[in-house]
Amino acid sequence: MIEDLTAHVMARGDLAHLALFLWAATATLIGLVLVRELALSNQRFSDFVSEVARLNRYLAELETL
Repeated sequence: MIEDLTAHVMARGDLAHLALFLWAATATLIGLVLVRELALSNQRFSDFVSEVARLNRYLAELETL
């Protein structure tokens, strides 16, 4: 499939469009990976904050005893 597309573009002499498409596809893929990593990072930070809150509740209970 990729070979057919590349051969078709090369036959038409439209190499600039192929280069632009590859650049756009790569930039989009990198953007999606970065958004995924950011979402995972936000989840890890949320988990950390939840654990700190749980620790604070536990320590507050110990003070009342």
